[in-house]
Amino acid sequence: MNRFTARIVALLGLLTVEVIVGGVVLFGAFALFFYMARVVFVHHSLALDQWAWSIVDGWRQAAPWLIKPVRFVTFFAALPFLLPASLIAPALLYRAGQRREAWELVLAMAGGIILNQLLKMYFQRPRPADALLQTLGLSFPSGHSMLGVTFYGCLAWLLARHYRHPGWAVPLLLWAGLIGLTRVYLHVHYATDVLAGFAGGAAWLLLLRAGMHLFWKEEKQILDAVAK
Repeated sequence: MNRFTARIVALLGLLTVEVIVGGVVLFGAFALFFYMARVVFVHHSLALDQWAWSIVDGWRQAAPWLIKPVRFVTFFAALPFLLPASLIAPALLYRAGQRREAWELVLAMAGGIILNQLLKMYFQRPRPADALLQTLGLSFPSGHSMLGVTFYGCLAWLLARHYRHPGWAVPLLLWAGLIGLTRVYLHVHYATDVLAGFAGGAAWLLLLRAGMHLFWKEEKQILDAVAK
């Protein structure tokens, strides 16, 4: 087997189901984010946002009591909750001997917060004028949606991949999706903000996972070489 053929075989060996699915999701996340940005900032269309608001406004009129549960749910992706959670959860993981997983969660949240703020400053989209909850800052992409996907998506991955509890992945991701929906319900974000936030959070998490995988793999190879 010549060198070229051996390299092709090695590359094909890297194409596991995990890598293929991750690549497809990453491509889809980037595509969704840039499509939302194009809809908002190139075409200046509010059709999707108005359609989404018409639906959630109908829910609010039919069940006015939902406002309190919605505010309760939306809190679980707010910084007053996520900042302590992003320190406590990694500390518990580190104490349990899960050093890699602890660093992964810390980096995911720190990078997610920074990236979200950079994107907001770049796009400079004001928030909706008729918000039902006083909220500061810019609108695109939604921080609650982006950081919710980052935090709960990372937890879902850790539980499914490292702790063999894949059943928790779906509820955690649905919870992140529900939080995004509350942002539209409360008129603190446009639906396009929320979809872009989901896409941005998923893309960041997948890129971080790829980087962490390469880092730990290279570190292991160095340690093995030193040991020999």
